[in-house]
Amino acid sequence: MQRYSGEALGPAPHIVVLGSCKVGNFVVSTPVLRGLRSRFPDAVIGFIGSEVTADFERAFPGLDWRLSWDDPSPGAGLRLLQALAALRDRHGSVRLALNLDGFNPVTCSLVPWLEPAYVAGGSLTANRRRELPWGDHPRQRFLDDPDWDSPEFAERYDGVFCSNYIAELFCQLAWVHDHVDPTAIELPAQAPPFAVPDVLIHCTTARAAKIWPFAYWRRVLDEATKRGWSVGLVGSPPAAQREAYNAGDGEESLLQSTTLIDLRGQTTLMQLAGACRQARAVVTVDAGPLHIAAAVGTPTLAIVGNDAHAVGASPVRLWMPRCANVGRTITPATCTACADGRFRNDACLVEGHPCMSAILPDQVIDWLEVQLAG
Repeated sequence: MQRYSGEALGPAPHIVVLGSCKVGNFVVSTPVLRGLRSRFPDAVIGFIGSEVTADFERAFPGLDWRLSWDDPSPGAGLRLLQALAALRDRHGSVRLALNLDGFNPVTCSLVPWLEPAYVAGGSLTANRRRELPWGDHPRQRFLDDPDWDSPEFAERYDGVFCSNYIAELFCQLAWVHDHVDPTAIELPAQAPPFAVPDVLIHCTTARAAKIWPFAYWRRVLDEATKRGWSVGLVGSPPAAQREAYNAGDGEESLLQSTTLIDLRGQTTLMQLAGACRQARAVVTVDAGPLHIAAAVGTPTLAIVGNDAHAVGASPVRLWMPRCANVGRTITPATCTACADGRFRNDACLVEGHPCMSAILPDQVIDWLEVQLAG
């Protein structure tokens, strides 16, 4: 196994991409998948992804096969290795393994089992005894840097990367940066099983530091009712929202005290994409629905606790969609606590959660008035 440096892969190469279990990660992976198809049009491209994002993976054009690394059923690990062996027999040995979840020990362990000629991204060595060194080229070496979201990272790779946007970094890692626009993200979509309100909102996220106060959401909803805008709440089923996404009793309180429509748990991912496409606007905290709404072209506002210089609760330089249809809030409260800890904290580290609490509802209401005018 060698580190990939942009080499030609021969006729009809077998390429395997390993992905994450997070929705946003798959969405920002779509440009590199299109770039691989553009550079290697006759390739067989397989994807080892997640049960969470399987809906999108199965429908994504350009993938020839897909499997899940996180199937929880008994015997799934053995079946995965057997399926991979059968796919190598059918399509030939793997020429390139591209790990887009390179800090995941599962995907890093899977790469050497693929026995690829070339590797891009995280991997164990062929004997599975240690981590494979990153490599010396900037498109390999950056993986060892801890500060992808920082201005210093962008300065360090000036002339190599155009930005520190994660979708571009993936394309650079795969050496397809000249074959695709990493800011152009597209997703398959299906119509949802309900009439779509004017506005869709998503209030929760797995990282509590990115939560906007529910009292502020209530003020937005009250103003929406005055203006005659219908608003729907999207997300996972209610129990999952409470247990995994910091909803607490906040969402239930909004549903009981406002005209908010409960759409949680009523869509597949592709139907959520379809609902976002039909909505007139989407407002969301920094979570998976932000990336879905951005990808389908709907006017989208990200509520993030970052100031005008992008300092704050979310790694926006790295993760904020670059689509023209996406805007973000700007907090007047500058706080470096999350960035200082590389965004590893769950809860806010500062009393009063100033970066998010300083984003007043008027920012959101004013944005909605512009989007829904006429």
